[in-house]
This record gives sequence, structure tokens and C-alpha cells, in this order.
Amino acid sequence: MIKNPVPWPNGARCAVAFTFDMDADSLLHLAHHASADTRVAAMSMLRYGPEIAIPRILDLYRRFGMRQTFFLPAWCMERYPQTVEMILKDGHEIGHHGYLHEEPNRFDATDELYWMQRATAVFERMIGSRPKGFRAPAYQFSRNTLSHLVAEGFLYDASLMGDDVPYVLRNDAGQVIELPSHIGLDDWPHFQTSRELNYRATIKPPEQAMAVYAAEFDAMWEHGGLWIGVWHPFLSGRLSRAVMIGTLIERMIAKGDVWFARLDEITAHVQELIDSGAWTPRVDRLPYYDGPIPELGDARPTNAD
Repeated sequence: MIKNPVPWPNGARCAVAFTFDMDADSLLHLAHHASADTRVAAMSMLRYGPEIAIPRILDLYRRFGMRQTFFLPAWCMERYPQTVEMILKDGHEIGHHGYLHEEPNRFDATDELYWMQRATAVFERMIGSRPKGFRAPAYQFSRNTLSHLVAEGFLYDASLMGDDVPYVLRNDAGQVIELPSHIGLDDWPHFQTSRELNYRATIKPPEQAMAVYAAEFDAMWEHGGLWIGVWHPFLSGRLSRAVMIGTLIERMIAKGDVWFARLDEITAHVQELIDSGAWTPRVDRLPYYDGPIPELGDARPTNAD
């Protein structure tokens, strides 16, 4: 089913990463700048992430001896420095997730780079090093993002959905390794509903979400893939869902031959395979298109942007 599976370390059948995007209340300030301070219920929902869920998630990882990757908007790092300290103290990775969860494809190339560099400066000031990996807020990777990642020295991206195993994003500026996931492994469609964030869906029981995650894991294990959960502390860190995560990890461990790793560790392994010639990745050349397709011209359907 997977034509080019990665040789994972120690003969593992698949690689697994539980990644959490700790957006906290950046989402509310971005959506409602003038009134966020008075939307107290929504604020409390989002602050649950750094205040309650992150300590719970870190305890869960300690229980299983796992080191994983978190993505934080740099504004959240500045606002919740104690959370940054807790994450790093346990040996986890923090990746770049914008400054205030701004969406890169809403900017021109210059402004996109400004926000990327502003966030990186926070990493250098607070952590003492630049981030190795990037996840575009809301998956909104732009036609300019790859060039910026190359210029800024990033090693990997974790925003796209183009394969079941790592692959390479390449353009004239250079390349980075892509660590893909997909919407089925995101907790947003399973658990999120909010008037303030303009997203309303039927909230699913944890067992239903776990069934989706487990089915994806079983397929990745069977065929040598890469399983990356894209979760949010204020959603999946809620009590019943955190219990579900523990059950899912136990299930994975019981199946055996699973490599649990941080995304920077997965990237390093993949790069080593590429450099040694032991494995050759598929390459996606970006951008996919130079602009709007000419076939439509001005006769765009009414539901187009």
C-alpha cells in the first residue's frame, strides 16, 4: 500500500508522534482583537490549555517515558513562560507555530517573513536556539512559505498532507523534509465547537475519536507509515480525552515495534537515510501552480474565492 516505506529505527513497523499545538488565547485575540478581553468564557476555555492540560499531558508522557513535540505561537511563549519551561524540562521539542497564530497565506512574502522572523527571535531569546521545525497555523502554508523556511534554516515542516511517509518539499531556493499528517488525525473536527471561533461541529465522544486515531495507526503499522496526531491542549487535554490518549498509547505499546519520537528526531533519522543513500524520498516541487489556473479566466464559479 505504501510504495516507499521508511526503514524505521530498530526494525519498528511505524513511527508515531503525538504533537500538540498550544495556541491558547492567541486564537481569541486574533479573531476578536477589540473585544477578546471581555469574552471571558471563551478565554477560560483556551487558557485551560496552558494552565491545566499541559501539566496533565506532561504527566502522561512521563508515565510512558515519551519525549514529543509541541508547537507554540511565540506570543504564547511570551505569555506563558512557565509552560515553556515545563515542556523543555522534560526533554520535549518546541516547534515554530507563527507569532500570534497568524495564517501565512493571508500575507505577501515580505509580511509573512516578518512574522516568521519575529517569532524566531522569541525562540532565540527564551530558549537560546532557533526552532528546527515549523507548522503553519491552521495549515495555511503559502506559496512563499517554503522559500522562507529554507532561508531561515528550518529542517522540517509539519503542515502538509501529501503522503503517508516523510517526503521532500523542494523549490529553486532549496528543500526541507515534510512530515505529513491529515485532518482525520486532528482533534479539531472531533471536539471543537465555539461561536467565538466561528466553528460549530457535533462534539464526539472520546471513544469515537479514538476509533479514528486507532484505525489510522493500525494502517500505518501494517504498511510502515508515519502517524502524527495534530492536537490541541484545550481540546484533547480535557479529562476524558486525556484518559483516552493514555489508552491509545497503551494500545500502541501493546502492539509493539513502534518508534515514539519527537519530530526533530524523525527528521534527523530521515535525513541520515537520505544522506547515506539507504532510502530515497518522494519529492514535491513547489509551488504546485504559478497562480490561478487560466482555464477559468474571469468565469469563476460563485463559490470560488
